[in-house]
Amino acid sequence: MTVQLIDPPGLPVPGVYRQMAVAAGSRTVYLAGQVARTAEGEPVGAGDLAAQTEQAFLNVATALDAAGGTVDDVAKLVLYVVDWSPDKLAALGEGVARASARLGRDLTRPVTLIPVAALAEPDLLIEVDATAVLD
Repeated sequence: MTVQLIDPPGLPVPGVYRQMAVAAGSRTVYLAGQVARTAEGEPVGAGDLAAQTEQAFLNVATALDAAGGTVDDVAKLVLYVVDWSPDKLAALGEGVARASARLGRDLTRPVTLIPVAALAEPDLLIEVDATAVLD
């Protein structure tokens, strides 16, 4: 296994993410931020954070598949969310859960959530940045 997920003693156990990933492998994959677009560039989930989150994570999985990996190889995530507030946590969690179910994989990883005023295009609500380590 290239990525070992750990919640070390002395730190809180958040449940919705992991505190740390220890990765060992020969290739590191740095993905461009993934957003709610189909392969044809069509928008997905206008105004719907859960739908956009699901599509962004599915795009991460597609990119990793092209590199010979899966979401299991993700060591770190950074989520950029437009106009973040705690009341958006349920929609964010729903989108991650739907992507997880569709992929048949646990997407719980070390993650940093960064609130932003806007993303590159006005309809985007989330961008998912992933770093993975492959053998």
